[in-house]
Amino acid sequence: MNPTQRSLFERAVQVRDCAYAPYSKFHVGVSLITSKGHIFSGCNVENASYGLSMCAEMSAIAQMIAAGEKQISGLLVIGGGTAICTPCGRCRQMIREFAEQNTPIYLCSIDGQCETKTLGELLPFSFGPECLV
Repeated sequence: MNPTQRSLFERAVQVRDCAYAPYSKFHVGVSLITSKGHIFSGCNVENASYGLSMCAEMSAIAQMIAAGEKQISGLLVIGGGTAICTPCGRCRQMIREFAEQNTPIYLCSIDGQCETKTLGELLPFSFGPECLV
């Protein structure tokens, strides 16, 4: 891992431990870096009314927006177990709102295995803001 990935990984692991996942028992942590070099992290927060649950990606993006930033330069997601964790479809679309097709998305496992994909690889033929013009 390069220093940026290492920093994102460490932050995602820390925030993953704070996840509230009493129903799925699947804790997720996300860290993203903005075009200004700031890092924001988030974890999943479940709800008894499952549709009201919030994914870790949404949590991190909300913090980024609340801080006045709108451009993701890289994002790392980590789940539990030995398999790498990927964003769900809803989160891929949310990431798309604030990232470019070539933005790196680091898919990691808790034991440090990581695979890098671009947003375009995770969400080909995506629908974005430019489609509304």
